[in-house]
Amino acid sequence: MVGLPTLGTVRAAAENVAHKALFGGFADFRPLPRTAVGSGRTRSVFEYHLPEGVEATGLPTLLVPPLAVPDYCFDLRRGCSVVEHLISQGRPTYVVEYGGIGFGDRGLGLEHWVEEVLPAAVRAVYERTGKPVHVVGWCLGGIMSVLTAARMGAFPIASLTVIASPFDFKAIPLVAPLRPLIEATGGHALTPLYQAFGSIPAPLVRKAFQLSGLDKQVMKPISIARNLADRDYLAQIEAVDRFTDNMVAYPGRTVAQIYHRFFRANDLANGAIVLGGTRVEIGRVKQPTLVIAGRGDAIAPVKAVRKLTELLPEAAEVRFETAPGGHLGVLTGRGARQGTWPLIDTFQTRHDS
Repeated sequence: MVGLPTLGTVRAAAENVAHKALFGGFADFRPLPRTAVGSGRTRSVFEYHLPEGVEATGLPTLLVPPLAVPDYCFDLRRGCSVVEHLISQGRPTYVVEYGGIGFGDRGLGLEHWVEEVLPAAVRAVYERTGKPVHVVGWCLGGIMSVLTAARMGAFPIASLTVIASPFDFKAIPLVAPLRPLIEATGGHALTPLYQAFGSIPAPLVRKAFQLSGLDKQVMKPISIARNLADRDYLAQIEAVDRFTDNMVAYPGRTVAQIYHRFFRANDLANGAIVLGGTRVEIGRVKQPTLVIAGRGDAIAPVKAVRKLTELLPEAAEVRFETAPGGHLGVLTGRGARQGTWPLIDTFQTRHDS
C-alpha cells in the first residue's frame, strides 16, 4: 500500500510543476565536447574531450551504437551519460556515428558496417592513440561489434563489451506472435515495405520501439504523477522521449538481412551468418568478452542475450552479467550508474594491460 505523501514531497512536486511550466523541462541535454577524428560513407568517428584536470588512463574505448538510433544513446543527458562516466575517470572515449539513412543507401547491407565502417572506426582510434581499443556495443551495435571482431581477428581490439544484444531470436517473446504472419506470407511480410521506401522509415522504427515497451507507455502518466517530486526521474523521462523522437531509418538491404537471417533463420544462435557472400563465424572471436543483459528488457531478454556466451569457445574470457533496466535503461538508465557502468569499468581495467 502506497503511503500518503509528506509535506516535503508535496512541496517538491509543486516546485517541479512550476519549473516545468516556466523553463520547459529538467534534463540537461548539452552534448559533451568532442572532435571529429575520422570519416567515410556512413561513418564519422568522434573523440570526446577529457574534463579539465583529468589525465588519460587505460586503453581507449570505442562506443558502437545500433543503426537507426542517434549516437547520443551513449550521451543521453548530463548526469546519466555513459560518456560522461567514462571520461570523468580519464578513459579516452570515442564514438562512431552513421548519420542519416536515405533512399540512396538502400543497397547497404550489414556487411558494409561489419567489413568497412567498424573496422575503419577501430583503426582510426588505434592510429589516434597507438593503443588497442576496448569496443562497447549496444543492441545491434553489440551484434555488429562481435561480427566485426570475428572478421578482423584479435588486433587491435582489446576487448568486447556487448550490452542488450540478442543472439537467440527465438528466445524473444515479442517475436513469437509475428511468426504465423511471417510464415503465412512465405517470409515476405515486410518485403513490400522496404522495397517501396528503400528502408524501414524512421516513424515506423520509432513506433516499434515504443510498442516494445507498451506496458510502460500505458503506465507512463501514472508513473510521472507518482514521481512528480523526483526531478531526476522527470529528467530521465524527457531524455528517453527525446531519444525515441530522433530515431532514423534502416537501409532496405540491412532490413532484409535482419528479417530473414536473424528473425526467420535465427542464424546468430547457430553461430554463423553469411553477409555479402562471406561466412562470418562468431566462434572465431578471440577477445575477452563481457555480455550484459537487462533484467527488464523485453526487446533483448536475458535468455536471448546470454546465448552469445555459448558461441565463443576461443575467447580469452567470457563473462555474463545482468543489470537493472530495460532495453535502453540497462545502458543509460538511472540504475546503470550502479549496475552496468561499474561492470564495464572493472572488466576494462582488468584488460587494460
